[in-house]
Amino acid sequence: MTAAFFDYPKAASFGRVVPKNRIYEHAGAGTALRDLFVTQVDQIVWKYKLAPETTNLAATKAVSEIQVFGISLRTGKLDDDVLRAIDRAIPFPLIFELSWSGKRKAVGAFKRPSEADATKWVVSAYFATDWAPDDAPRRPLPVALNLGGLYDALITALMPEVAAEAEHISEDIQTRVARMEAIRTKTREVDRIKAHLAREKQFNKRVAINAELRAARQELERLSGAAPVAATTNE
Repeated sequence: MTAAFFDYPKAASFGRVVPKNRIYEHAGAGTALRDLFVTQVDQIVWKYKLAPETTNLAATKAVSEIQVFGISLRTGKLDDDVLRAIDRAIPFPLIFELSWSGKRKAVGAFKRPSEADATKWVVSAYFATDWAPDDAPRRPLPVALNLGGLYDALITALMPEVAAEAEHISEDIQTRVARMEAIRTKTREVDRIKAHLAREKQFNKRVAINAELRAARQELERLSGAAPVAATTNE
């Protein structure tokens, strides 16, 4: 999936290196997290600032700006804790573009102000594209009425392509994110039950596990709005 790589406006170009120690200070990073930054991250660059003056889109209460951060990696792996630390340190919605060994990947979590404390942010699970060549074509930014709508579209573009039933078509972004997270959790549950079934040799227990597996698959189908699930794959 490479659809989430967008051609950001030249007016939004920022191009400022973000020192890792700034992230440490704002995120309250401990030794383990600092080690992850050292071993996994080469450089962090604040690449684009999507704001009313750079996009001609109005701000909304929840989304006044969207920042695009580029992270060059030392290896092909980046722990979500690193991304979450950056999200905690930067008080705006973020889209990440990771680069490593001539490839790139887009990653992001849905980030919104906390209803309990407007100074804090609620960050969802992370969604990501597959790795793609650095020179893969980018597509125009999604059409949106304001920055909130643009952010919704950018996050949705990172999500798995799950077939939507009619009831899902008009869902708002928070509902969609919650459904994607539920699909991820239920997929792991199906995989766990399948592994249990493969290990079990006793017939009566296999019958019970099969019933559990059937129920979990039906719930996964309901969440995804997809055709009946014949098999599942690991993430």
